[in-house]
Amino acid sequence: MGQKLSDLKRKNILLEIFERLFQHFGPQKWWPAETPFEVCVGAILTQNASWKNVERAIANLKERGLLHPLKLYHLSLEELANLIKPSGYYNIKAKRLKNFVKFLVENYEGDLEKMKEEGLETLREKLLQIRGLGPETVDSILLYALEKPVFVVDAYTYRILSRHNLCPEETTYEELQSFFYAHLERDIELFKEYHALLVACGKTFCKKKEPLCEGCPLSDLR
Repeated sequence: MGQKLSDLKRKNILLEIFERLFQHFGPQKWWPAETPFEVCVGAILTQNASWKNVERAIANLKERGLLHPLKLYHLSLEELANLIKPSGYYNIKAKRLKNFVKFLVENYEGDLEKMKEEGLETLREKLLQIRGLGPETVDSILLYALEKPVFVVDAYTYRILSRHNLCPEETTYEELQSFFYAHLERDIELFKEYHALLVACGKTFCKKKEPLCEGCPLSDLR
């Protein structure tokens, strides 16, 4: 992974990144949702969508009293797609959401608390088998909805760490996730805050095409 740094150096850099971002942005209080199930829905809908549009889609479900596993389970695919239209790719996302809800209802009676009782590795494997759910979506559900100690890796994570020579661009999701596991405590609240802070940094400073290094709390990090 990246430059040949000692384990202690890597740990110190990861902690330094966290501390700098926390001091700059403050607590992010993620995931913005009223219930764990809303977190799950949001994690699925946010694929290739702005959060503002996801909120509009979720609001549509809330207004009709449909933000519940059993209600979505019985809702027609067509009606669901129409309600989540603001999130984009709504036909595809309706199928993905239906796949998740089917799994939840038929395996855990629609009860996230029952799902939560499963061991982390077993549950993660099962969730990754749901058609349309990739590692980032699954890990978001595990961390934010089910309080499991997993680190969510996203495009911002890759971008920020690669630009600071902590990982090569070809690093896989699992490799980068393992990098965090190897050098940080498996702490749920730390993982939540760290992921959210990386997103804040990526959106504000570490942009894809034109990074705004001036003013970034990580600009002089080496």
